[in-house]
Amino acid sequence: MAADGAADTQLMLGVGLIEKDTNGEVLWVWCYPSTTATLRNLLLRKCCLTDENRLLHPFVFGQYRRTWFYITTVEVPDSSVLKKVTHFSIVLTAKDFNPEKYAAFTRILCRLYLKHGSPVKMMESYIAVLTKGICQSEENGSFLSKDFDARKAYLAGSIKDIVSQFGMETVILHTALMLKKRIVVYHPKIEAVQEFTRTLPALVWHRQDWTILHSYMHLDADELEALQLCPGYIAGFVDSEVSNRSDLYDVFVNLADSEITIAPHAKEAMTMGKLHKEIGHLIVQSAEDPEKSDSQVIQDISLKTKEIFTNLAPFSEASGDEGRRVLNLEALKQRRFPPATENFLYHLAAAEQMLEI
Repeated sequence: MAADGAADTQLMLGVGLIEKDTNGEVLWVWCYPSTTATLRNLLLRKCCLTDENRLLHPFVFGQYRRTWFYITTVEVPDSSVLKKVTHFSIVLTAKDFNPEKYAAFTRILCRLYLKHGSPVKMMESYIAVLTKGICQSEENGSFLSKDFDARKAYLAGSIKDIVSQFGMETVILHTALMLKKRIVVYHPKIEAVQEFTRTLPALVWHRQDWTILHSYMHLDADELEALQLCPGYIAGFVDSEVSNRSDLYDVFVNLADSEITIAPHAKEAMTMGKLHKEIGHLIVQSAEDPEKSDSQVIQDISLKTKEIFTNLAPFSEASGDEGRRVLNLEALKQRRFPPATENFLYHLAAAEQMLEI
């Protein structure tokens, strides 16, 4: 079993500790192993202790250049051995997307630090999970890595909630994801942004790709530079200023006002037609069925998506030695689909790298 757990645990990259002292100063206190100055500054920015508005966010997560970060923050009670510290954050970095797993583990690390006031016990638990996939203690709770399946993390959000908020407009999000477009989501509350954005990749379940998710972004140069290297993404912001940055998005979701806007430059690729209406109706119908769970709704959307790829298949042909499928544009045009459907299939082929260069 240990070997089994260890394979899974090679996903963790590091652990760190940030403290806010009684003078209101926020300091990066300790980490294992070492980290870069860039990542350290990013994590200090993400941890709510450096925030002006003093709102405590118990748990936040996000991604920066393929490194996931998970931050749990607690207030120090008077009874704790930590006398000069008012709050602290435990930061975990990892290669995988699994908020529930790392929230559970960082909570245990927080309890250890509150009790012992030294990073030593935290480091022992971190190494135990890193090597064996498990850490156990009577009073601080046990943690078993393999209890947290990646698939469970993918299915943790609610597609039904998204559809109940946006109805037929959900098809805009589905289309944008299918075409690997850039989606920016804004809401003043980070918890709302994270819950919404983490669910969106499930609309294109056939890819099972959560690397497109950047659930907690700031408008800082290094973060935006990293983001713009990604061909398509879902990026979450709590700064309303992002609405003026149309260079960052093809589709803008104002979650607070329940509004979805397609940027002018993306309108041609995102033209909606009969096919989209059909997909929209299917999404709404499935999501509104009280008998269906979220995973059944995802399955329904996924089947419809497969159908679209099946429609595209006759217009593709093998190219070169690798057997890569390439779109035969002439064959697609001869089929005389409605313009919006032909346009969508063409852009979908482009997103799937099926166009001859």
